[in-house]
Amino acid sequence: MSDEARRMTGADGPGAPERARRAVRARRTAFGRRAALRARGQSASGTTESQRELTGLTGTHAYTRTRAGGSPADDVRLTARLRMRRAARTIRRSAERAWRWISATVTGLGLSIAVVVVLGALFGYLLGWIELVVLAFTGFALLVLGVFFLLGRNSYDIGLSIDRDRVVVGESARASLTVRNPSRFRLPPVKSEVPVGRGLAEFYLGSIARGGGTNRDFSVPTSRRGVIRIGPVRTVRADPVGLLRREYVWTSHLDLFVHPVTVPIPATSTGLIRDLEGNPTRDLTDSDVSFHALREYAPGDDRRHIHWKSTARTGQLMVRQFEETRRSHLVIALSLASADYHSEEEFELAVSVAGSIGIRAIRDARDVSVLASDETPEFARRAVNTPRRLSALSRSRLLDDLARVEHSPLASPLVTLARGSAESVSGASVAIIVCGSEPTAAHLRSASAAFPPGVEVLAVVCNPGIVPSLRRVGELRVLTIGYLDDVQKALARAAS
Repeated sequence: MSDEARRMTGADGPGAPERARRAVRARRTAFGRRAALRARGQSASGTTESQRELTGLTGTHAYTRTRAGGSPADDVRLTARLRMRRAARTIRRSAERAWRWISATVTGLGLSIAVVVVLGALFGYLLGWIELVVLAFTGFALLVLGVFFLLGRNSYDIGLSIDRDRVVVGESARASLTVRNPSRFRLPPVKSEVPVGRGLAEFYLGSIARGGGTNRDFSVPTSRRGVIRIGPVRTVRADPVGLLRREYVWTSHLDLFVHPVTVPIPATSTGLIRDLEGNPTRDLTDSDVSFHALREYAPGDDRRHIHWKSTARTGQLMVRQFEETRRSHLVIALSLASADYHSEEEFELAVSVAGSIGIRAIRDARDVSVLASDETPEFARRAVNTPRRLSALSRSRLLDDLARVEHSPLASPLVTLARGSAESVSGASVAIIVCGSEPTAAHLRSASAAFPPGVEVLAVVCNPGIVPSLRRVGELRVLTIGYLDDVQKALARAAS
């Protein structure tokens, strides 16, 4: 049967008119190619007209509809719907940009004046009050005039620098602000603002000529330990009334580390820790540096340790036996729990004591671990036992980390800190716990018991103004510090 006869004798019977050929129309965007290919495949496989596929990409991308046998009216409606969605997105974005500009430019006073203008004009004309109309026009004139103060170029070359990035509490630190005009025109006067920690340094920069510049120096307060963020520098252009304000951010910020006050402590060879070559233990080993005794040779012993003189004298192989030695590992545990301190002075004294002892250990090239309490989240069911480890690689890194620490009511208490320190550091020989005056003797004993046997534990209690003293609470030695200068003599006395 020919093709023409086959078409005439289709499913509708012989003589039926020829059907319209199916067509696939796809309104393709940059992201609609796959949808069009899928529609073509469905058409080739005999997809019916009632099977339609709607593919859409949300967000900022256009929608793509692939239809089989769609009418022109459907295409018109689809095109209109897509254009309405695009227009709605464009209007929404424009409104968001306008609101961001208004919120960043119009001050609180400016918004109040704008409200007065609208209400004054509305009620003035409705009620016939000339005073309200005059007030509305006056406010509108102030807003219009304020716009002219925001016009102009802002081509500045601004630099921010500090003389040093690490100081001790109380030392002077100075920062410098340099402003140049790289443009070919004279720049209008502006005001410059430099955030310094929680404060703000303001400078009025007059009109700067072409190629000219100006410099402003200012001091940075260092009366408190911490990390002071300086910058970023921003220039402010505003009208005299203060209705409109326009800010430009020019530079990134700088960090100034204010280290805690520390005192030099005598070398540990004459102070608290005297075992520079290692503390001897009662554990016997076959290889070490501390000789203990001789014994008979046993299979598996290292022949390098055979004592030939004793072998010749006794007629049997004799080997050396040694006492196992260990190098002192100092652990400094600083409590950051607010409940362990009575005042802010106690906490600052404790930070200074921990820093002084840590610096001495680093200078002596000793193994030292400096730990601090970690905060427990409010949603946690139990306290966090793992302490926060501070860097002890160098003096500056340790002081940088100590400049960041702050006490917190969510920090782990003293006993939890001691348990976490004992679990985190293996092979510790001396542990120094630094805290305030709030922990009782029972708390100190519990913290000391958290360390394994053989670890010498010293608790340093910081209580400003008190006479320094040293006492024993069971196996624990408790050293009370009243002033930072007392830590030198007190630690030397503790070792005697």
